[in-house]
Order: sequence, then structure tokens, then C-alpha cells
Amino acid sequence: MEFLTHVLPNGLEIVAECNPEAYSTALGFIVKTGARDETDEIAGVSHFLEHMAFKGTPTLSADDVNRELDEIGSHGNAGTSEETTVYYAPVLPEYQTRATEVLADILRPSLREADFQTEKKVILEEIQMFEDQPPFGADEKCRAAFFGDHPLGRSVLGTIASIEALPVAAMRDYFCRRYAPGNIVLAAAGRVDFDRMVADCRRACGGWEPAECPRIVEPAQPRSGFHRLTRASATQQYLLQMSLGPAAHDDDRYAAKVLTIILGDDSGSRLYWEVVDPGIAEVAELSHGEYQGAGVFFTQISCAPEDADEVYQRVMQVYQTAHAEGITEAELQQAKNKVRSQLVLSSERPSPRMFGVGGDWVYRREYRSLQEDLDLIASIQLDQIADVLKRYSLVEGTALTIGPE
Repeated sequence: MEFLTHVLPNGLEIVAECNPEAYSTALGFIVKTGARDETDEIAGVSHFLEHMAFKGTPTLSADDVNRELDEIGSHGNAGTSEETTVYYAPVLPEYQTRATEVLADILRPSLREADFQTEKKVILEEIQMFEDQPPFGADEKCRAAFFGDHPLGRSVLGTIASIEALPVAAMRDYFCRRYAPGNIVLAAAGRVDFDRMVADCRRACGGWEPAECPRIVEPAQPRSGFHRLTRASATQQYLLQMSLGPAAHDDDRYAAKVLTIILGDDSGSRLYWEVVDPGIAEVAELSHGEYQGAGVFFTQISCAPEDADEVYQRVMQVYQTAHAEGITEAELQQAKNKVRSQLVLSSERPSPRMFGVGGDWVYRREYRSLQEDLDLIASIQLDQIADVLKRYSLVEGTALTIGPE
């Protein structure tokens, strides 16, 4: 296993974990832009632009993009979050060059007015579908209530109003500002021919004009409160809660993730035994999300409406007990075994490793091998978990419930 890096003269970075024993290759262009880089007027433009990348380029039509990837046995995909937009594809090693060329090409889309107007209807339908289906946009509503006016509170999809009012000129301007080569990382994992990847990327991306596109990382001022929304058509009650947690650069983020396994994993956790196994909740999970300058603990619950009050109180009691009494050595060891098993199993496929390697580089400009991650998880002690429970409250935060009650 070898980790290699290269920077093109225009600033685009290439990072790869090269494994000659792998049978496939995964590569993806990570653009360091997302919902937090927008304004309220252009909310949703990052996600909209992701769609437009597959609508055609000066050299490839939309059909060509799909056909080219289909012919090499791959399926290109993309995703937008609060902080990144990723275009990726898993391929057989012999098709590394073609996959690199196609993905690079769609990162310079035509952004035609006609395509823009057509895709705008698709985006509006997606927003409406998101609102109409369980949990009825509850996660984004909770995020907005928790972060308030902070950029991390902005919806990835945008709003009906922002998308309807968005002109193609605003998207083109956003593209020029945020899709500069210095704001993009090409990450790869698996059986990677790194020299060839650098040569392919230089040929496909070397002519992209450099530009400055810094991100303003504003301190978050999370809010507390309880919000109740009624949805008569819902058959279940959905409860969500966000509270402050370690950010992407905080060393205690590893202990935080182990803590979420102990308290809120989907099997064998304290929440599972408290409300899921007895049958009074279908889902009761705790997770940790990390961003630049902020982090969150996120509780998700779904249950029968008549059980909602009891379930919520019992979940809060689990958290209060953890804060007051801590956790046991046996719980810590079990959680570490789970996390280490998940890391090993996911690492057997290049795609998860590509996302891990690329994410570490984008957020922290560091490379961590699988063994380093395994050793770090194994080294976590009870006092580190106790420190997380002392610094961050799982009880205080923003809670939101939506359902028939």
C-alpha cells in the first residue's frame, strides 16, 4: 500500500492510496463546495449544478456521458452535501484513463439555458417529493432550527422560492467561482496507476484556469428549543434532536464516534435495548456529523404517535445516565470491536477507501492508513469518552417532532 500526491500547476490536487493487490479502482473528483458556500438567494445551486454536470459538455452529450461509462462497465454518480460535491466512478483498472477523462469532462459542463430550465423542474419536484415523503424534511428543518442563520443551517436542496427564482447566469457565476482547479481534489484508491493518472489529469484538467475561492468558516452559535410540526398524513411520529459535538479538526471526534456506537447504534446499543428491542420504537439512533468549525450529535427516532412522549423521555434518560455515570469497559470494548470491524470490511472495496482518503485530505490534509485508524480506535480509553460526555451535552440542543400528534 502506497500513498502518493501530486499538484498540477493550476492547483488541482491528486491523491491516491495505491494497492497493487486490489482488483478494481475507484476515483472521484471532490469539489470543496456545498450548501454552506451559497447565499439565501442562490440556496440549492450546488446540488442543482451537480445535476447539470450530467446534462452535457462541449464534447459530450448527456447520452454520451451515460454511454461512455456504461461501455466501460461503470456507473458514474455524484452527491452534494453541506461542504462538498463529489463526482465518482468505480472501474476496472484498465479503464482508469477513460473514467478520469469522462469525469473531468463533466466538471466543465455546458450549462445551457434549455437544459437549465428543464432540470429546474426536476429539482422542484425533488424538493416537493422530499417534503411529501417521511420524515417530511424533518432532518433539514431540525438543522435549520439548530444552526439558525449559520451557513450550515442551509438546505442542500434549497427552497421552492430560491430554485424558482434562480437564473442560469447565477449558476454560471457560482460555477466559475467554486469549480476552480485549486478547489478540487482528485482522489483514488485500489489498483491505481498513479503516474498515468497524473498524466491523464494533466491532459484533461491542466488547461483549467486557476482562481481563488476561499471558504469563510464562521463560528456556529447553536440554538436550543423544541419544535412541533403536525403532518396529519403521517402514520408515525418522527423525533430528531441535534446537539453540539466535535468538529472535523477536533481530536476527540474519534471518541465521539465510539460513544455513538455505545449509546445509539442500530443494534446492541443502550437506545436499542431501551426502546427498540421492547417494541415501542422502530428506530432510535445516535450519530455524529463533523464539519469545518462545527460538529453535531444527531438523534433520530421514529415510533407510533401514542408512544412518542414515552420514547423521547426514555431516550433522554439514557443520555442523562451516560452523563452522570459514564460507560463501562465492556461497552467500550464492544464498540471498538464494531468500529474496527466496519473499517476493515468497508476497506475491502476501493470506493469506501477513496471517500475516506479523499475526505481526510480535503478536511485535514492528512493521510491515515487503515492500520493507523485501527490502532487509534483500539487506543481509545474510558477517560476520553468521559471527556466527550463532559464537554458536550446530548440532552441540550434543538429537538423537532413531526407527525400526526
